[in-house]
Amino acid sequence: MALSIDPHRCPQNHKCPMLSICKYDAITQNGYGLPVIDKEKCVECGKCVRYCGMQAVHKEKN
Repeated sequence: MALSIDPHRCPQNHKCPMLSICKYDAITQNGYGLPVIDKEKCVECGKCVRYCGMQAVHKEKN
């Protein structure tokens, strides 16, 4: 199961703090836009899920 970011929960008005939390560099962000999780780099450790203050990171449902 992959992780994704809910655009309705993510405010998209600042640099995402998850960029520095992910030690696998799996999260990228263009400007202050919606951060994106690279499914190839993400090991699904769950750190971003635990630390996202907006609770915008979640496991995708199949």
